[in-house]
Amino acid sequence: MALQLYCNMLELTKVVTISLTFVMASCSPLGSSKGTDDLESSPVQSMPPGVEAISFLGDTLRPPPQPNGVRAVYMKRYEEAERALAATPTNADSLIWMGRRTAYLGRYRDAIDIYSKAIGLHPEDARLYRHRGHRYLSVRELGRAITDLERGVELTKGRMDEVEPDGLPNAMNIPTSTLHFNIWYHLALAHYVSGDFEAALDALRSCLKVSVHPDSTVATSYWMYMTMRRLGLEDEAQELLDHIDVGIEIIESAAYLDLLLLFKGERPLEDLIGPSGDAATLQSTTTSYGLGVWHLLNGRPGEAHEVWERILDGRNQWSAFGYISAEGELARNAVR
Repeated sequence: MALQLYCNMLELTKVVTISLTFVMASCSPLGSSKGTDDLESSPVQSMPPGVEAISFLGDTLRPPPQPNGVRAVYMKRYEEAERALAATPTNADSLIWMGRRTAYLGRYRDAIDIYSKAIGLHPEDARLYRHRGHRYLSVRELGRAITDLERGVELTKGRMDEVEPDGLPNAMNIPTSTLHFNIWYHLALAHYVSGDFEAALDALRSCLKVSVHPDSTVATSYWMYMTMRRLGLEDEAQELLDHIDVGIEIIESAAYLDLLLLFKGERPLEDLIGPSGDAATLQSTTTSYGLGVWHLLNGRPGEAHEVWERILDGRNQWSAFGYISAEGELARNAVR
């Protein structure tokens, strides 16, 4: 039923231009999240040449290498976005796609600059804050991410949601998320990574309400379960798991579903162990972070930290949410 609802929404929803009165003067370097001060990476002005971010542990993070075939595809789409922007240089959609295509090449700082210029032209477009907030999260600037995403929440309040087109389409070429979902989801992650689980849970509750596709529901439920457990909300966490079933029809969120089934006791640990180090993939990085949390929730903090430390060996995945979260755990020396 959820999938049919989403498909109906996909048919009815077109790109909506958000129109509210707001002019952004500047972007605060710090957000309202507890723990952000300790985890905030260095400001953009201090980045050495070629460095996209400073990790929470003080390491320099550069764009990871991409396989030639993948990079060729990304470059083709980047060049298409360049031509579209040249034809319509002030168009919000053209600016958004230029930012997205730039970010897919690992040039997150350049993408942030594009979104910032776009916000100067379209300060009332929530999509720009959603995308810039995501990339601030990528470069470990949690306060700025939270500021942008909270603004996105304000701008979309009372507005109809819209399906967000995929920049990297899945195998079925079916978008699985919406604008409202992505704003709440990334806001929740920014709070979660900073260790402010109360704020993360508030955002996740709102995110679940706008999770209209099964993939979105599974992804939100994964982060929500871990957050509830770390806040000691055992009964609520169990109730959330009761709605998770191996038969859920998903397209993209297989790693999240596998981890929820592990938490539920319906998937063995051995099935979830994937490649690490230079061979690490997005899925194995995602799964490894969840395995670390599983150890932590079962009273094995030492094993949890070992898993999270191994994630950092897969440096090519440093922009993955599992990698960012593991880095945050180690920087905070998490004990709960």
